[in-house]
Amino acid sequence: MDEDVLTTLKILIIGESGVGKSSLLLRFTDDTFDPELAATIGVDFKVKTISVDGNKAKLAIWDTAGQERFRTLTPSYYRGAQGVILVYDVTRRDTFVKLDNWLNELETYCTRNDIVNMLVGNKIDKENREVDRNEGLKFARKHSMLFIEASAKTCDGVQCAFEELVEKIIQTPGLWESENQNKGVKLTHREESHGGGACGGYCSVL
Repeated sequence: MDEDVLTTLKILIIGESGVGKSSLLLRFTDDTFDPELAATIGVDFKVKTISVDGNKAKLAIWDTAGQERFRTLTPSYYRGAQGVILVYDVTRRDTFVKLDNWLNELETYCTRNDIVNMLVGNKIDKENREVDRNEGLKFARKHSMLFIEASAKTCDGVQCAFEELVEKIIQTPGLWESENQNKGVKLTHREESHGGGACGGYCSVL
């Protein structure tokens, strides 16, 4: 069944409690949204196979609890990850301010320095925005991250966030291993890397 899968990637979703990490994951994997979703206890885990630029990748996505009391799980959680989605809530400035703490944790525990990071400003469907899009973009550029704003509720930008992250990982030599190395894998590349692809210009690719 997995014969045509190019590689399996470990993706993490991190950020403060209540920013919508689990909602983003559920929207992406199951295309559902639950406004009453309870806080994640420890770590949740989902698998989804997607196709990006003609290459199939199986994603093992780890969804972490944002609360401090679960931080003991951290080292094993980060080990071997190839991509990280860092989420904040555009209606809660405190979740944006604390992004630096999450980046520091990432640098402390991550086992590789070529990991691909994606910053996601979630809950853009809400009226009471506290963090401007340009602030998010500026932060992402400063830290060499991909950036997108999204809404797990309306579906805006969710698929794009995961696809752009995977595309960037696949384009990074040495970050992943082919599952069928002896079968003459040929990677396909888009003509223009900054075209935004199917995302309609949502993403800012660095």
